Parts: sequence; structure tokens; C-alpha cells
Amino acid sequence: MMMKRTIVYAAIYAAGMLTVASSCSDFLETDSPSKVDAAFVFSTSETARAALEGAYAAWIDVAQNRVFGDGLFYASDVAGSDIERHPEKFESQPGRHYPECFYQNGTYAGSYALLSYQKENDTYAKLYSVINKANIVIQSIRSSDSYDQMLADGKACTMGQLYGEAVALKATAYRELLKYFGDVPYLSGKATDSGNLCGRDSIYDVVLDELQQVVPVMYRLGSIPGVTGKNYFSRTYVEGLIGRIALEAGGYQTRRGDLSPRTDGKGQVLTFETMGRETNGAAYGRRTDYLTYYKLAQHYFKEVIAQPGSAVFHTTDPRKSDKGRVYDNPYQYFFQQMHDSDDGFADESIYEVAIAQGTSDDARPYSFGRPTTGNKTDNFPCKNYGQGRINPAFYYGMFAPNDKRRDVCCTVTATNGGKGTEILLPFTPGSQGKGGGISYNKWDENRQAKVWTSYNRKSGINGPYMRLSEIYLGYAEACAMLGDDVEAKQYLTIIRDRAFPAGQARVDEFIASEGSLLEAVIDERGFEFAGEGDRRQVLIRTGLIGKKIKAIKQLTKQMMDGLEADGYYRFENGNVISSQVYTKSVDGNAVLGHRLTAQCPAGKEDDPLLFPGWRGVKDDWSSYGLVVDASYAPNLAIRGLFTPLTDAEKIALEADGYKAQDWGKTLIENRDEYDKYLFYEYDCESAPIHYWPFTPNVLSNGGFKNGYGFKNK
Repeated sequence: MMMKRTIVYAAIYAAGMLTVASSCSDFLETDSPSKVDAAFVFSTSETARAALEGAYAAWIDVAQNRVFGDGLFYASDVAGSDIERHPEKFESQPGRHYPECFYQNGTYAGSYALLSYQKENDTYAKLYSVINKANIVIQSIRSSDSYDQMLADGKACTMGQLYGEAVALKATAYRELLKYFGDVPYLSGKATDSGNLCGRDSIYDVVLDELQQVVPVMYRLGSIPGVTGKNYFSRTYVEGLIGRIALEAGGYQTRRGDLSPRTDGKGQVLTFETMGRETNGAAYGRRTDYLTYYKLAQHYFKEVIAQPGSAVFHTTDPRKSDKGRVYDNPYQYFFQQMHDSDDGFADESIYEVAIAQGTSDDARPYSFGRPTTGNKTDNFPCKNYGQGRINPAFYYGMFAPNDKRRDVCCTVTATNGGKGTEILLPFTPGSQGKGGGISYNKWDENRQAKVWTSYNRKSGINGPYMRLSEIYLGYAEACAMLGDDVEAKQYLTIIRDRAFPAGQARVDEFIASEGSLLEAVIDERGFEFAGEGDRRQVLIRTGLIGKKIKAIKQLTKQMMDGLEADGYYRFENGNVISSQVYTKSVDGNAVLGHRLTAQCPAGKEDDPLLFPGWRGVKDDWSSYGLVVDASYAPNLAIRGLFTPLTDAEKIALEADGYKAQDWGKTLIENRDEYDKYLFYEYDCESAPIHYWPFTPNVLSNGGFKNGYGFKNK
């Protein structure tokens, strides 16, 4: 499966002739500009590892603050799909909401201020900082006397591992750059690097070639000498990264029309098959040789599946019941593991963005975890923003009621951090636990074994950047695209079987309802990664973005129309959203023996504390300093969330201390935010403008221009 290295780099040389760039040839050669003496750097494993730490530190910073936690990830990845949305009013956050909706069908691109959301020296510059630091290590190793012999031996070794990690850091940064900006400069670390724009297809080929080259000389996950955690890149990660990038390289993207000709890594002019209509001179399409990349992805995903190293895909939940809590949800177990120990890693993870508790801004739990209200200091837990939310029509109408992933992915309750109590999340636009509607639920400081209560954004909960379920579903996708339906269905079944009670996955029925095995795999990935910012890019690269947006807009309209006309709406899966729900505050300890719930036990779906599951509050906030007394009733019992209540039932509930709370009624009151501004004016056929513009300094320093209809100053 390995591309020929000499061919690829020579071809990229030819690929550098673009209309807005004089030439890319002077920075796409393989030779280093000078023979750097690497003897000291690699004199011991400690000094060699230290040489990489600067690049890793730069990557952790950009991941947390720009591409996997906050920043551009915060602005568009975690929203802007048929599954996920932002909680605040459209008009109050135009810097985020216009990119989210493809710049109002592209018409707003020319009006979008280049610094509306990004700052100078922001994501673009920080990713190139990672690349530059990685290039120093790469060039040092390539100039060493033992480099050629290391590659010829093709065996895992210390130098090979370090070289592979540097290549993986560079490739990971380029993957993020291409995802956010499209065509960008390619930098090799040579003094002659020009910084001109290069076509992304050529860059994909170089990156994939370099990654394939290092696979044999790296160690698999769990066997890297001197490394015990999953916060370093392994051979297992690199194989998964090849698969991930190959799917993107062969997938649909919107390409600006002023870069011509576009060539592949062999210098051959590319042809594309396009979909829909051009937008602002840009066309949405994929390479006609896309199957080559699906074959590459299939091969390397299968390599990970065959030899996953220390990564473990749990099909059963190893936890035992405690305090009456029932678990029995291996999907839930993966996320619980990231709450259990500050220095631990989840079994299924291949790589995690590791954050030490109390030391770094922990963007994922703060921005995309279960929201809380209250102060940012000395609270139970401290304030979490909850910027990522779930489209209500997806929660009610697309998630199967018996899918064990739903309550892990989504929650209808927040925590009142000042009081350590559970509250209903209203659909009123807003953030934190004060509004915004149904929230993400995979990160919740209530679940931590030890909580950092003195200040927010210090939780220390890691971010899972790659795990085995992605490998399984990526492999299933590649197999389905290549016509290997048996393999594709096998791995789709593995994922679904884990997510449903025994015998209830109904794989054949699911495939039939989706219309094809391939689309079933893609939508299964949506359920698996809901609330993690994966869906938007997957729909873009698979060409399904228009179809899925059209479907969620139609379903949302039907839901809203039903609520307005009848006070409720019944979805095809049997779920009903009503104008009001009934809630009552109780102490879970007195009723259940615990306050923090897990999986709702089979047959307990009518229990207002246990269903939906995976909510409540921490069992012992009092041990952290919260003053409680006999009136402390931190759990929220909910009636009428999925089934309509009769008048008699409402009277009985009120007699039992329940109170009516507006639910679907608030959706109707804020219909524009959930309906009109859902991909505002996107026609589902025009090429989606899914990139961010270059900022003024980038344009000035690079000597190139924005495309896609964006301004240039």
C-alpha cells in the first residue's frame, strides 16, 4: 500500500504551479538544507524524547485552544450539523453562526470580517508552529548517518519511534489545517521554504507517504519504550491517522476555482466529479481516483483492528453495581474511565489529549460538557459553559429510545453549581445551565472521582482524539464503498450490538431504513460520536451534507408545526415531545441509594429519576464543602418527557408535589433560533463554503489571496 517516496515528492514539485503561487518546488524536496548533526540529540533516549517535547507542547496548546477544544472547533465542528447546534441567539454570535451555516449559502462570505472570530496569530499560526517544531526533529533524523539503514531495516527502534512521532505531529497539524482552510502552504523546514499556497491534494499525498514510511519503524500502542500512557503517538495511531486522512483526501470538499491546475502527488492533473452548483467560484467534488484512498484507508484500519496494541474495545461493561447503581453499558464505561483518574486513560483510546488537573484550561468539559450555573470558583461543580447543544429533533426523533448511547451523548438537565442540584435545561437561548436546550453529556464533573472545585476549566478530563470505534466504523465505511458488504456489515454490527440491549440492534432493519449499507454506517457514526464535533466534517466529505440538512430541517419543521397546533408532536420512533413536562426535586439517596445515576435498568423506564439515565449529581458534594440539610433534594424527577400526560395524570402529579415546566412551548416561543436559523438560507445544493478565511496578516505575509468569496483585507 506504500506510495513510492521518490515519485511522490518529485510529483509534488510539479504540483506547485498554481495561479496564486509562483512555485512550491523549492520546499517540497526530500533533502535537508544542511547536514544537521543529530549525534547529541539522539545520544540517549531521554535527550531524544526531550527534543520532541516542544512539538508536543505546541500540539497540546493548539488542540486544547483551537482545533479540538476551543477555537475553530468550538465555532463550527461542535455545531453546524444535523445533530449539533449552538445555544445562543444567532444575532448575538455572527462570528460563529455564519461559518456554521456555510455563510448564508455563501452570500455572506464577502461581508464576513476577516477577524470576526479568528484573531491574528491564531489557529493558522499555531498549527504551523507545531509543523515547524516537528520539522526540526524530522530534518535532524534525516541527516543522521543511521537514517537510511533504519528505514532499510524496517523494524521498530528508538530512533524510528521518535522520527515517526515527529512525522505524525506534522501530519496531524496538516490534517487540521486542510480541514479548516483548504489549500495552504507546505513547509518542509528548509531555509528555502517560500510559503506559497499549494493544492491540498498534493499535500495529502506527501503526508500520507511520510506516514506510511514510518509505520514499520514505530512501536505499537502500549509497547513504546519508556512510555506508559496514551498521550504519545504510536504506530497504532499512525495507522489510524492514515485511514482518517485517506478518507478525507478521497472525500468531497469545496475547492476554490482560482488554483489551477490541480495535480496529484505524481504531478498528474486531477479530474473531479462534482455535486450541486458552484458557489462564489468554488465547486464541491471529489477526485475521480477516490477509490484509491478508500483502499488505503481500508488497509490501514484493518491493520489497527488486527493489532490494536493496548487499546481494548469493550463489548460488555466490566463495572459492578454499587449503591444500587446499575451499569451494563460498555459505551458509557468508555467515558466514565476518563473521569476516574487524572493520570489514567480509557481502554478504548488510541490517543488522548491529556490534561493535568488544576494546571491547564480544560476546554472540552468546560465548553462541551454538561452545563452548570453558578460561579467559576468554589462551586459544586464550578461553572461550565455548555456551548455545544443537541438539535431537539435529533434527540427525540432520530435516536432510538433503547439506544444506550443517547443518554451518554445528550442530557436534558444541568447542575445548579451554587447548590449542587439538578435543574431542567430550558430551550431559552443562552449558555451554561440557564438555557440553550438539550446539551452534550459525555463530560460531567459530577462524575469525577476527584473534582477540582476551586476554579473552572481545571477539571483534568482528557479529550479522546482517536479510539477504536472510529477505526471500526472507518473500516466499515471503506469496505462499504469498495463493495465488501460482508466486512462492512460485520463491523457495523459490532458497534450496534454494543449500543443496544441483547438482540435489539436490528441491523438489517436499520440498513433498510437508511437505504444503503454505506449510509447506515455513516449515520451509525453519527450516533456513536454525537456531541463530539465529528459529524459536520463526515457529512461534508461523504457528500451527504445537503441530504442530511434537508432531512433535519424538515423534521424540525414538522415538530414545530405539531407543537404549535396540538401542544405535542409524536415522532415515528414513538417519542413524544410535549409543551410541558412535570418535575419534582427529591433526594436520590433516600429513594435510590445514590444521587448520580448510571444506565437506566431494564424495565425501569417509567422511573422519573432513572430515565433518562446518566444524570443526577455527585453523591457527596458535602465532602467538598457544600452545606446540606434535611431539605437537600438535589435530584430532578421528570414526568412527560417522552410520553404525553393525561389530564388525570397531571392532577395526580401536582398532588404529589410535581410542578409543570414549559418545555416544547419554549421551543415554539424561540422557533426562529431552532428552525429558521438552522443552516440559515442554505439551499442544500450549492457548494458549501465550509472553510475559514485567512486573516490579514496571513495574507500579507504569505503573498496570496483568499478564495471562496471572502474579503482580502
